[in-house]
Amino acid sequence: MTRAGATQAGPKVLFVCIQNAGRSQIAETLFRALSGGRGEARSAGTDPAASVHPHVAAALAERGFDVSTKVPKALELSDAEWADVVVTMGCGDRCPVTGKPTEDWVLADPKDMTSSDLAQLIDEIGLRVTDLLDRMGHTTTAR
Repeated sequence: MTRAGATQAGPKVLFVCIQNAGRSQIAETLFRALSGGRGEARSAGTDPAASVHPHVAAALAERGFDVSTKVPKALELSDAEWADVVVTMGCGDRCPVTGKPTEDWVLADPKDMTSSDLAQLIDEIGLRVTDLLDRMGHTTTAR
């Protein structure tokens, strides 16, 4: 371990929300970009939707991220066991309990957000991902 749960190969983080169609997809995407490939991320949902929310995909595309082929995935215990840190977002008592370091990010569900509110949410998640990477001992890549 290097710092705060990061392995030698870089931090591995699992982002979990309810549908894996908004918050956790945003967090996974930003983590991959901001870690500059020096960390790994996965995302999952406790009750996955059929697809990523179209307006979330569009908002990320405006920032240069393509999530058009991403399919929401069901949370599996193996994902939580793989991670150094599990970040939960709104899944309550259905979130994984693994003994791994866990953070709960209280963030609004973007399902019905306006584009302005969604932009603010993406910025907020970016700040939280940057902070997480810093605490795990990895500098971020400007995007």
